[in-house]
Amino acid sequence: MTARTGPKIAVVAAVMTLIAGVAGLIVTLVLSAVVFDDFDAYGEIPVPGSGRVQLPAGEVTVNFHTSVTGGIDGGFPVPPLEIGIDAPDGLPDPVLTEDIGSTTSVNNDVRVRIWTLRVAQSGVYDVRTDGSVGGYINPRLAFGKDSSPGWVLWVCGGLIALGLLELAAAITWWARSGRRPRPTPGPIVLDDAQWPGPVPPPVHSYQPTDEAVRLRQLETLAALRDSGALSDAEFEAEKRRILGTQ
Repeated sequence: MTARTGPKIAVVAAVMTLIAGVAGLIVTLVLSAVVFDDFDAYGEIPVPGSGRVQLPAGEVTVNFHTSVTGGIDGGFPVPPLEIGIDAPDGLPDPVLTEDIGSTTSVNNDVRVRIWTLRVAQSGVYDVRTDGSVGGYINPRLAFGKDSSPGWVLWVCGGLIALGLLELAAAITWWARSGRRPRPTPGPIVLDDAQWPGPVPPPVHSYQPTDEAVRLRQLETLAALRDSGALSDAEFEAEKRRILGTQ
């Protein structure tokens, strides 16, 4: 296993975590828009118009629902709308809260969440609608429910964040693994078979020649003469003795 095997495995794991988070997020959003969002579960009221809907206790979504003749480029324009809801006798009126959601388009059918109703008790409620809907095809308000599992979005978001952190750590690890100091090669030792020529004898086996000895003695004599320790006559006498010219 090389020094970079660990960082490579970490990078792959981080990328797989990111893919899982992004794929899960996309699938969850698609299922939320197509499967879990039963936007017209309790009925629809035309705009403008009036009618009655059976609403359960709890949270109810209110969507502007219409048809289009072509595709949607960018956001879908929602016209000014008005709504009035009367509760049955003896029941409190539901609480209406603005809750603008994303646009969902399936073929030529478009819907946008506008409000959320908080219904205290189930019953049949009278609904009145109005708005500037000139140019819209069959505009209406749809009452339904959104049963999308919100915790799945949090899990997917957590996977994406974890994958990004893992990827940053793996890239840092990868970069540092490439800068590790490598061992310094030791001295090259050549044996007899590798030496390119005759193998010289060991240094300690060299013996100085007689000529080298005499030269060293003459250098010593010259130094003694220059320092005044020997006279010229003594220097010449010792020189002849060394050279064997007496």
